Amino acid sequence: MGPTATDTEVRDGDTASREFVRAAPPPGGAVVSAVGYRSQGQRPALHRGLPSPYLTLIFSLDGPVTTGRTPSQATGPDAVRTDIVVGGLHQSPAYVVQPEHEAGIQLAVHPLAARALLGLPAAELAGQLVTDGTDVLGRVAADVRERLCEQDTWSDRFAFLNAYLARRAADAEHAGTVRPEVGEAWAWLARHRGAGTLRGLSAHVALSERRLSALFRAETGVTPKQAARLIRFQHAKAAVVRVVAAGARPDLARIAADRGYYDHSHLVRDFQQYTGLSPSAWTAEECRNIQAGGHGGGEDWDA
Repeated sequence: MGPTATDTEVRDGDTASREFVRAAPPPGGAVVSAVGYRSQGQRPALHRGLPSPYLTLIFSLDGPVTTGRTPSQATGPDAVRTDIVVGGLHQSPAYVVQPEHEAGIQLAVHPLAARALLGLPAAELAGQLVTDGTDVLGRVAADVRERLCEQDTWSDRFAFLNAYLARRAADAEHAGTVRPEVGEAWAWLARHRGAGTLRGLSAHVALSERRLSALFRAETGVTPKQAARLIRFQHAKAAVVRVVAAGARPDLARIAADRGYYDHSHLVRDFQQYTGLSPSAWTAEECRNIQAGGHGGGEDWDA
């Protein structure tokens, strides 16, 4: 298990705290990162859940997770509330209500591991903001959540959750397999950090661009071009986060050049699509979360 990061604030005589605990993902690459979080005494706020190249699986250890496609939905009567969140790949931010106190475990799941861990291809999660975890994992997931709540330490919680996911993966034959061309296409995009071309990718896997795009989308819910943009943005965001965490100001032009963007404006356009804000506005909004360790983890490693 990784180190614990805490952030404590004293406000009007009360103590507010946030805790993030990172666990080393199990081998195999199905789970890219695992983060435990707990906060109390916080001012209620609205958090932007950003698009990434990974699926989201959250087990709340407190009240339901409340989300929406827009701020008004997230804070209104049409908000989605669930104790176990499963989220597919998406192209715009999701808005998450952060209450005064919350706790949970959030996993970033590789989309090509969806069949093994979730029992369905990632494409079946497309089109919905989030899906109730019991609809995907079955009623046993509610029992798993209860057991997680009963554990005394983060180490015990992560160990119990890893064992549960390992059992699911061992029983996943009925979910089918990922076509090797799609698996190799994703690996190629990852190696190129999202900067390769569709022509180069289709030549690499010996499929036409049209055929590859159809197979890729049927498995993941996004096209190869959309996946490439998500991967590239993830690396760029990780670079911004590291600089801000070190107390410095990001050089966006340099980050754009290093991460395969045409120019600074190209990076800004992706930030605006995926966060709804400019890079500077997003870092200002998320500064305290970044400093407390709320960003980063396996899904942000620039490897």
